[in-house]
Amino acid sequence: MLFDYVSNEEIFISIVIPCRNSKDTLRQCLEAAFSSDYNHFEVIVVDDGSEDDSVKIAGAYPVKLIEMGEHRGVSETRNAGVDAAEGEVILFIDSDCLLDKKCLGKIDDFFRDNKRKALGGTYTPVPFDRTFFSIFQSLYVNYCESEKKPDYLATHCLAIRKKDFISTGGFVKNITMGHTTSVEDVEFSHRLGKYGIELVFDPELQVKHIFNFNLIKSLRNATKKSYYWTLYSLNKGDLFKDSGASSHELKISSSVLVLSAALVASGYGALSLPLYIFNIFISRGLISQFNRYMGGIFTLKAMLYFYFLYPIPVISGGLGALLKYSMLKLRGET
Repeated sequence: MLFDYVSNEEIFISIVIPCRNSKDTLRQCLEAAFSSDYNHFEVIVVDDGSEDDSVKIAGAYPVKLIEMGEHRGVSETRNAGVDAAEGEVILFIDSDCLLDKKCLGKIDDFFRDNKRKALGGTYTPVPFDRTFFSIFQSLYVNYCESEKKPDYLATHCLAIRKKDFISTGGFVKNITMGHTTSVEDVEFSHRLGKYGIELVFDPELQVKHIFNFNLIKSLRNATKKSYYWTLYSLNKGDLFKDSGASSHELKISSSVLVLSAALVASGYGALSLPLYIFNIFISRGLISQFNRYMGGIFTLKAMLYFYFLYPIPVISGGLGALLKYSMLKLRGET
């Protein structure tokens, strides 16, 4: 549905929302989008072969609904949304993200003055659902993504002119050294730079994420992200780069856990103490982030999780990616 605009100066924005089996979050996502205090926009929901009531839920709202039919993957789904978009600017969000009512106005202000640029945002520090693991994830991502010169812009909140998106080829349908549901936005962002499109991050441009994380979901997410991110980074040659959620803090925390375990197994466990002092020093900004928003007790729990448990799936995913990369290398497929 196209909305009547307030003035000719407003940029028409197309919000593209890919969804697959999103019945638990899609209604809240759409309610938030239509609560915007901006007027000149459309909402495009692209269903990627959902097997639940996602299509029915989307159909109850004044959206432009596209059904992919069979499961095609998030990259093709987003590309299809752009193909159907009438807006000058495309805003990508996810079906489990709640758009702040001021976001579209901020995007309008940005693109009036900036031509060959893309704009990214992040999660709110505190998410929609208030479980420990959801809050941990939202605070961590918010902290890691809030950089003045970002390595990439995440598609949970990414705005770009439609003509720039098309001219750069859109999202790739298949990433041999990665996965199109994990690093497609990273690959796309890196490609934008090659086309001379500057990446700009606005820490005030935020969406509230619905994680619904428990311990198992948190660890499973860490394993998956680590696997595909490591695979992509090995091929690109920037494994140790500080890149958003693949942060120096996380890489050092994982390394310290491995070294400490080796020292304990060798009978030199006391030598791990300096390693953790160094670890705390490196992650002092993250500690401050946890404490600022959630207080001391949460911070203590979060850092114990970050130092001693969260790195385990990160290490496991990374080792799996290293094995996969080695096999591909031997077969000459890298």
